[in-house]
Amino acid sequence: MILDVAKLAGSEILSGAPSGRQLYAKLVETLPEEPAQPEPLFLDFRGVQIATASFLRESVIAFRTFVRSRKSNYYPAIANAVTDIIDDLVEVVQPRGDVLMLCVLDVDGELIRCRRIGTLDPMQQLTFDLVSRHGETTATRLMEIEKGDVKVTAWNNRLSSLSSLGLISEQSRGRTKTYKPIFACGR
Repeated sequence: MILDVAKLAGSEILSGAPSGRQLYAKLVETLPEEPAQPEPLFLDFRGVQIATASFLRESVIAFRTFVRSRKSNYYPAIANAVTDIIDDLVEVVQPRGDVLMLCVLDVDGELIRCRRIGTLDPMQQLTFDLVSRHGETTATRLMEIEKGDVKVTAWNNRLSSLSSLGLISEQSRGRTKTYKPIFACGR
């Protein structure tokens, strides 16, 4: 799913918290029906020249938080943002200890590359790397792979926090939750 930010905002210059809140409301209104399986939801910034940190905080970050707090099968990411917008996104996520996925899509909407901005804590980073390396997995499987003192509950907490950030997908299968990479991306 791709949402065209310039079209929804009605401008290629996006600034200010009030305008960000207006876009947030439009994004929530535009949110399609919930998919049955995990699916990326790209906020496409193609055509947007400027987006200030206050605008991004009140629109993009608020929208990602809203979607992920609902345990949605949508996983929001930013697509096709220019360098100046990425710099402002970094200014928003870094102080908050937050992380956000940035992607590049071709004109047909196909994912070309993806990376994240922000910093994961060392245990989240280890968990993210393990999920990326092993694909679909469970907390029990990660505990077995690592053969350390870390219990299943700690692995579940780490996996859940990565899913809340929108970095990996979470699916319930009976009493077991499975996790897998949602974006095929590098660092």
